[in-house]
Amino acid sequence: MDIKSDNSRQSILVVGASRGLGLAMAAEFASKGWFVVGTVRESGHTALHDLADAHAEHIAIEPLDITRSDEIKALGERLVGRAFDMLFVNAGTANRDQNETIAQTTTDEFVRVMLTNALGVMRTVEGLQNLVRPAGLIGVMSSGQGSIANNTKGGNEVYRGSKAALNQFMRSYAARTSHDQRAKVLMAPGWIRTELGGPDATFSVQETIPQVVETLLAQQGKPGLRFIDRHGATVPW
Repeated sequence: MDIKSDNSRQSILVVGASRGLGLAMAAEFASKGWFVVGTVRESGHTALHDLADAHAEHIAIEPLDITRSDEIKALGERLVGRAFDMLFVNAGTANRDQNETIAQTTTDEFVRVMLTNALGVMRTVEGLQNLVRPAGLIGVMSSGQGSIANNTKGGNEVYRGSKAALNQFMRSYAARTSHDQRAKVLMAPGWIRTELGGPDATFSVQETIPQVVETLLAQQGKPGLRFIDRHGATVPW
């Protein structure tokens, strides 16, 4: 399908949709009749390809590694002429040993996590923002662990720090773009059983992603930045 062929349908660009929460978001939006462009980092076949095969009229796939600024630029150029109602950046990672303290983390591991979770996300937001309609929504997947006020137990220090950095960068971005009417959302979905969240997480993808999607839909038309959970409740900074 030519992903530039129809701007009449509601549409979303989901960055990081090959598996987990991004894949579930793509499926949920498609089930609501939205046209979904989902990005994958992997060069091979993914679960998103299976979803697109089953729903070709609703889903298209684009390659993107958010740690490569040249790929972000290339995607923006390929999508020129496409107008999205939402851009949602789901891509993220965790450090391999989440029990290590910040001082124990190697420099390479720290850079890898921060590059993906903070710098890569913000480069994607700013590189693709012009694809979003003037009254659209720009969202990123944050985490409740990015809340400084709520950090009373410690743990997961590198991941927490990367999400707190992301939140701060989004606040700066929102301040710089306060003149526009786009809604901006930092989403804290909860601890969900995915490859990233692990098998001991509290919630399933099936019970949480429909709530995430409904909350994003409810944020449409509300300019400004909000740090919220999947129910729409404000998360302390």
